[in-house]
Amino acid sequence: MTMLRIGSRDNSAALWQAAHIQSTLQALGLSSEIIPISTTGDTRTAPLADSVEGKGLYTGELETALLNESIDLAVYSMNELPVRSPEALSLTALSERENPSDWLLIRKEVAVQKLFRLPADARVAASTARRKAQILHFRPDLKVLDALEDVNWQLAQLRDAQFDGAILEAAALIRLQLDLSDFEIIRFNPREFVPAPGQGVIAIQTRRDDLDTRRALKPLHHPEVARCTNVERSALRLFNDASHLPIGIYCERDTVGHYHVWAARAESVGSALKQVQYSQSTTDGLPERIFELLNLA
Repeated sequence: MTMLRIGSRDNSAALWQAAHIQSTLQALGLSSEIIPISTTGDTRTAPLADSVEGKGLYTGELETALLNESIDLAVYSMNELPVRSPEALSLTALSERENPSDWLLIRKEVAVQKLFRLPADARVAASTARRKAQILHFRPDLKVLDALEDVNWQLAQLRDAQFDGAILEAAALIRLQLDLSDFEIIRFNPREFVPAPGQGVIAIQTRRDDLDTRRALKPLHHPEVARCTNVERSALRLFNDASHLPIGIYCERDTVGHYHVWAARAESVGSALKQVQYSQSTTDGLPERIFELLNLA
């Protein structure tokens, strides 16, 4: 097989993911090169108010590159991917799942003995509507501020005291092995502070008709991860992509094969948060049940 061209967003977290996939391919005897691509989301210089995960801000240019055959595969954080993709493209492989949680990083000098160690009226950065809605559910007194999604930007702003705390994706912080010693870290439980569908998973997208590449990527796919993320993303799809909703959905499979789902949604940032938990022995009808529960008055 000729050298595979890996498309990636042009930032540190995304390029780590692309390099991880490249290393895995190399172990299989496959050569590849990484092609960084700037996306609409990456070119923003100001935070986007109430950004919703999975809206495609970070995927459009990569999907275009796939469709015009300038790359062979695109690598994403799965929670960036819209639940509906162009018909000519296929979600071909999913990685193992890193910690799916969100973490709250706090400047040590402001930490107090209150919930989440934050003082009253603390300024907390959050890059998505989901994070804003959930932190305000637990601490309605906080001042939640818009933030760019970029990890390094948020850490720099936090160190510069522009914020008292920032909510970030644990997977990115773990993978980049960043020095966080100057912060207090609140590690949210994903069953309580519910992550975005697919959070912590690297997703690989290809052209549907590129059978050679799809076969080459088959060893990278983790079916057990797919079973849970399929539940999460299928439930999200029932909300018509949740284009305006702060929503989190998280699924686990236990040691005997039962599935457990935690979900949270609000109509908008600052409105009441509805939280549900549901378990059953199969995934049959599970997304529909989660959708039903979240829509009950």
